[in-house]
Amino acid sequence: MSWTDERVELLKKLWAEGLSASQVASELGGVTRNAVIGKVHRLGLSGRAKTTTTAPRPRRPRNQQTSRPARTSSSSSAAPSVGATALKVESQPQSAPQPKAVKNPQADPVVVPISKRASILTLTETTCKWPIGDPGDTDFHFCGHKSESGSPYCKYHSEIAYNTGADRRRSKKAS
Repeated sequence: MSWTDERVELLKKLWAEGLSASQVASELGGVTRNAVIGKVHRLGLSGRAKTTTTAPRPRRPRNQQTSRPARTSSSSSAAPSVGATALKVESQPQSAPQPKAVKNPQADPVVVPISKRASILTLTETTCKWPIGDPGDTDFHFCGHKSESGSPYCKYHSEIAYNTGADRRRSKKAS
């Protein structure tokens, strides 16, 4: 497709009327939207009359307080916080976080005697493969207790590794 003088004149006319590049391309026929855009820029026609199809939306007045009200502490004399409070110094220190309760209080933590400790070379199908310690340390080892059938872990470590959604929800409510 070549740009003849008649097609260029029609392009200029349609572009000045405010038609989009897709609309101009369909009117001309045989050209793509991108070809129209390229020709418009080569001709320097980018400054065209803009058509407003919709009226600009009126802006809503801003509320004085756009954020949610800040939580107040038990002391009613403290003024509510406004704005960014990430670095604000609290007037009352928060209580220290309580350690999370063990999921199953009946199961005592496994104490691994030195004779039961397993290395990667001594693990078998029936030994617990729960890692203990940092793999970079010299005292890193695996639990080594007898694992349950069908599980790589002993009873205690299976309860830790395989918790259900109900257990997670219950522990969230407790804390």
